[in-house]
Amino acid sequence: MSSCDTCLVRNRAICSVLDADALEDLNRIGRRKNVRRGETVIWEGDDAPIVANVIDGMLKLTTATGDGRELIVGITFPSDFIGRPFGASSTNSVTALTDAQLCVFTRSSFDSFAKDHPDLEHELLERTLGELDRAREWMLLLGRKSAAERVASFLLEMSKRLGGKACEGPAGPADRFELPLSRQQTADILGLTIETVSRQLGRLRDAAIILTPDRRTIEIVDRGALEIEAERG
Repeated sequence: MSSCDTCLVRNRAICSVLDADALEDLNRIGRRKNVRRGETVIWEGDDAPIVANVIDGMLKLTTATGDGRELIVGITFPSDFIGRPFGASSTNSVTALTDAQLCVFTRSSFDSFAKDHPDLEHELLERTLGELDRAREWMLLLGRKSAAERVASFLLEMSKRLGGKACEGPAGPADRFELPLSRQQTADILGLTIETVSRQLGRLRDAAIILTPDRRTIEIVDRGALEIEAERG
């Protein structure tokens, strides 16, 4: 039995478009890698020798500002693809937010494989365009939405992305989940202060829209009300 046969995201990852023979060929050039929380697997500006499917866990994409601060520009989830195929260097660092497991390929071997499998190239393009759409939506969120709308939108996005993990596909948004980011990281990615994020979470909790059993856990009690909060401007 190959690692592809036991992969938790085999029907959601980029390789889901491959037939059995092609999947077996891809399995031969990949390897499983366990990554500890806080470990960086790709460094911004360096040669990017690997690409990978995220099997389990979450990672953050970051870039360094001119004054040396870290700016989170994205989060990857199980079934997402990381790295830069057909490119020499990485524009972002990729660091594990949680313990994670990756299916890793050397960039050169993956590039060669993709060129021989147009379906995989097409899937890669579709996912890239999807990421571009999400980036544009995030620009709208940061540029036009109020603090209340930003926090509500962020919780809905986390609920969606942290939904079902079964290999047959997502089971819908999660009503209870653990945030992958600290309050400070959440504030940074939303362009807010930590006090504002805490205040907005408290307001949603007081309105019985969410519960916060601890500092990381979110339970959505009234999804309809949260969706109204996200679009009320």
